[in-house]
Amino acid sequence: MGAKNLDDLPASTASNPRTPMSRPPLERMMRIHAMLVAEEYPNTNTISRKLEVSVKTAQRDLEFMTNRFNLPVKYHRRKFGYYYTEPVDNFPTLQVSEGEIFALLVAEKALHQYRGTPFEARLTGAFRKLAENLPDTVTLNLADWDRSISFRTSAEPIVHAEVMEALSLALQKRQQLRLVYRKPGARQSEERVVDPYHLANINGDWYLFAQDHLRQAIRTFAPGRILSVEPTGKTFSRPARFVVAQQLQDSFGVHSREGDYAVVLLFDAAVADYIREKRWHPSQKLKELAGGQVELRLRLGSLGEVQRWVLGWGGTCTVVAPVELQEGVLRAAEQILHRAQRPPGPPAPPVPPVPPV
Repeated sequence: MGAKNLDDLPASTASNPRTPMSRPPLERMMRIHAMLVAEEYPNTNTISRKLEVSVKTAQRDLEFMTNRFNLPVKYHRRKFGYYYTEPVDNFPTLQVSEGEIFALLVAEKALHQYRGTPFEARLTGAFRKLAENLPDTVTLNLADWDRSISFRTSAEPIVHAEVMEALSLALQKRQQLRLVYRKPGARQSEERVVDPYHLANINGDWYLFAQDHLRQAIRTFAPGRILSVEPTGKTFSRPARFVVAQQLQDSFGVHSREGDYAVVLLFDAAVADYIREKRWHPSQKLKELAGGQVELRLRLGSLGEVQRWVLGWGGTCTVVAPVELQEGVLRAAEQILHRAQRPPGPPAPPVPPVPPV
């Protein structure tokens, strides 16, 4: 990766960027470490001479070892050199493989989904620290990798940074919150007092799982619909029985359990490969059918989200069961057809709404 900046180079090299660097910074510090372990009591002049760097660079290396690596380096006034005040067995280098660095780069590319949240700055800072401490002897063509990997989402959620900051802080400190919340489709907002248990990013959208004191049950709240948030001054203990994976195990998204539905869907051969290539739900079972069709079976606790998903396949998906899902898809399809055919005018009667999150 080379030097982090020109100040890491010897004076002669800094003035001419084309001059090869005498030693990478990490290698220099490991050489200094060896001198300290051998009790040679090196000072900046001897380090400069032996490693062929400037005295200023030697001083920075010693400061880096002390302040960043937390090594017990001290100056001995009588011996006019540096030494370790206690035994140091191994130099604290960060050993990573090329594959691990590649995985970090992929993860860094995925940071866009945390944009506008308090996690963005923290994750970016963590990646920066990792980059600063990577061994300089690792050489990678980062430009090629940067052009080879990307992430894109068609609908990026709008997240209010101050709301996310308040939620994440309350989660850490177990603080009870008072929310002003607007449910989807509602004209008026309402106040809720909640104990925040968990903040999750599900399919690109953020959701807060919290004990709702009004409903006396765990409910999900979309941070984008929270108009204001403030601590009540009370704290709470999160129950050990709450596990977000169990909370979502029979949901196709985040909707709470409303029943027990055995969902059977039939996909045409034209889209069957898309179904085979993903794990849509933990309960799914796939069955190959004649002509390239595929049957997908799911066990769900609600139907609203899977109904919208079925409609998104544009007529290439047939609902076999349950009857409630068949009827819901049919009503929605009829309304879509009606809206597509009618001239501009008063809106058609709405489809019965899906239970809000």
